[in-house]
Amino acid sequence: MRISNAILRAVPGAFLLQSGYGKLSLDKESAEGLKQFAATGVPQFADWDSETFGKFIAGSELAIGAMLVTPFVSKRLAGAGLLAFSAGLLTMYFRNPEMTQDDGIRPSESGMTLSKDAFMAAIGAALVVQK
Repeated sequence: MRISNAILRAVPGAFLLQSGYGKLSLDKESAEGLKQFAATGVPQFADWDSETFGKFIAGSELAIGAMLVTPFVSKRLAGAGLLAFSAGLLTMYFRNPEMTQDDGIRPSESGMTLSKDAFMAAIGAALVVQK
Protein backbone atom coordinates (compact mmCIF):
# COMPACT_ATOMS: atom_id res chain seq x y z
CA MET A 1 0.00 0.00 0.00
CA ARG A 2 1.35 3.40 -0.96
CA ILE A 3 1.71 6.03 1.74
CA SER A 4 -0.72 8.36 -0.10
CA ASN A 5 -3.32 5.59 -0.10
CA ALA A 6 -2.73 4.91 3.60
CA ILE A 7 -3.23 8.59 4.44
CA LEU A 8 -6.42 8.81 2.36
CA ARG A 9 -7.79 5.80 4.22
CA ALA A 10 -6.52 6.34 7.76
CA VAL A 11 -7.85 9.82 8.41
CA PRO A 12 -11.52 9.30 7.46
CA GLY A 13 -11.33 5.74 8.80
CA ALA A 14 -10.28 6.90 12.25
CA PHE A 15 -12.88 9.68 12.16
CA LEU A 16 -15.71 7.26 11.31
CA LEU A 17 -14.58 4.70 13.89
CA GLN A 18 -14.63 7.37 16.60
CA SER A 19 -17.98 8.73 15.44
CA GLY A 20 -19.58 5.29 15.24
CA TYR A 21 -18.23 4.27 18.63
CA GLY A 22 -19.74 7.42 20.14
CA LYS A 23 -23.14 6.56 18.70
CA LEU A 24 -23.24 3.03 20.14
CA SER A 25 -24.71 4.32 23.39
CA LEU A 26 -27.17 6.88 22.00
CA ASP A 27 -30.20 7.40 24.22
CA LYS A 28 -33.63 7.23 22.59
CA GLU A 29 -34.08 11.00 22.48
CA SER A 30 -30.72 11.58 20.77
CA ALA A 31 -31.37 8.76 18.30
CA GLU A 32 -34.77 10.30 17.50
CA GLY A 33 -33.20 13.69 16.79
CA LEU A 34 -30.55 12.13 14.60
CA LYS A 35 -33.18 10.11 12.76
CA GLN A 36 -35.38 13.15 12.11
CA PHE A 37 -32.41 15.08 10.78
CA ALA A 38 -31.34 12.16 8.57
CA ALA A 39 -34.90 11.92 7.23
CA THR A 40 -34.50 15.38 5.70
CA GLY A 41 -31.98 13.83 3.31
CA VAL A 42 -33.40 10.31 3.07
CA PRO A 43 -37.15 10.54 3.79
CA GLN A 44 -37.50 6.76 4.29
CA PHE A 45 -35.65 7.07 7.59
CA ALA A 46 -38.68 8.83 9.11
CA ASP A 47 -40.45 5.45 9.23
CA TRP A 48 -37.66 3.74 11.17
CA ASP A 49 -37.67 3.08 14.90
CA SER A 50 -35.29 5.53 16.63
CA GLU A 51 -33.24 2.90 18.43
CA THR A 52 -32.91 0.80 15.28
CA PHE A 53 -31.80 3.86 13.34
CA GLY A 54 -29.20 4.76 15.97
CA LYS A 55 -27.74 1.25 15.82
CA PHE A 56 -27.81 1.34 12.01
CA ILE A 57 -25.86 4.60 11.87
CA ALA A 58 -23.36 3.48 14.51
CA GLY A 59 -22.86 0.16 12.73
CA SER A 60 -22.52 1.84 9.33
CA GLU A 61 -19.86 4.25 10.57
CA LEU A 62 -17.97 1.48 12.33
CA ALA A 63 -18.11 -0.81 9.29
CA ILE A 64 -16.94 1.83 6.82
CA GLY A 65 -14.27 3.06 9.21
CA ALA A 66 -13.02 -0.51 9.69
CA MET A 67 -12.94 -1.08 5.91
CA LEU A 68 -10.87 2.05 5.47
CA VAL A 69 -8.24 1.18 8.07
CA THR A 70 -7.97 -2.50 7.14
CA PRO A 71 -5.13 -2.83 4.60
CA PHE A 72 -6.38 -6.02 2.91
CA VAL A 73 -9.70 -4.41 1.94
CA SER A 74 -9.25 -3.06 -1.59
CA LYS A 75 -8.97 0.69 -1.94
CA ARG A 76 -11.82 0.69 -4.47
CA LEU A 77 -14.20 -1.16 -2.14
CA ALA A 78 -13.27 1.05 0.83
CA GLY A 79 -13.56 4.15 -1.35
CA ALA A 80 -16.95 3.10 -2.72
CA GLY A 81 -18.25 2.59 0.82
CA LEU A 82 -16.98 5.98 1.92
CA LEU A 83 -18.34 7.67 -1.19
CA ALA A 84 -21.80 6.14 -0.75
CA PHE A 85 -21.93 7.05 2.94
CA SER A 86 -20.77 10.62 2.27
CA ALA A 87 -23.30 11.02 -0.54
CA GLY A 88 -26.04 10.11 1.92
CA LEU A 89 -24.77 12.72 4.36
CA LEU A 90 -24.53 15.34 1.64
CA THR A 91 -28.20 14.84 0.75
CA MET A 92 -29.04 16.21 4.19
CA TYR A 93 -26.80 19.19 3.48
CA PHE A 94 -28.31 20.04 0.10
CA ARG A 95 -31.95 19.32 1.04
CA ASN A 96 -31.93 21.62 4.06
CA PRO A 97 -32.05 25.28 2.97
CA GLU A 98 -30.77 26.42 6.37
CA MET A 99 -27.54 24.47 5.76
CA THR A 100 -26.53 26.56 2.75
CA GLN A 101 -26.34 30.21 1.86
CA ASP A 102 -28.79 31.66 -0.66
CA ASP A 103 -26.87 30.12 -3.57
CA GLY A 104 -27.69 26.62 -2.29
CA ILE A 105 -24.04 25.51 -2.36
CA ARG A 106 -21.85 27.44 0.06
CA PRO A 107 -22.38 26.42 3.69
CA SER A 108 -24.17 28.64 6.16
CA GLU A 109 -23.05 28.71 9.78
CA SER A 110 -25.31 25.75 10.61
CA GLY A 111 -24.17 23.88 7.48
CA MET A 112 -20.48 23.85 8.36
CA THR A 113 -20.76 20.57 10.24
CA LEU A 114 -22.13 18.75 7.19
CA SER A 115 -20.09 20.53 4.53
CA LYS A 116 -17.03 18.55 5.64
CA ASP A 117 -18.68 15.50 4.13
CA ALA A 118 -17.71 16.87 0.72
CA PHE A 119 -14.12 16.10 1.71
CA MET A 120 -15.03 12.52 2.60
CA ALA A 121 -16.83 12.16 -0.73
CA ALA A 122 -13.73 13.46 -2.54
CA ILE A 123 -11.50 11.02 -0.64
CA GLY A 124 -13.88 8.17 -1.48
CA ALA A 125 -13.84 9.13 -5.16
CA ALA A 126 -10.02 9.37 -5.15
CA LEU A 127 -9.75 5.86 -3.70
CA VAL A 128 -12.15 4.48 -6.31
CA VAL A 129 -10.31 5.96 -9.31
CA GLN A 130 -6.73 5.58 -8.02
CA LYS A 131 -4.51 3.29 -10.10
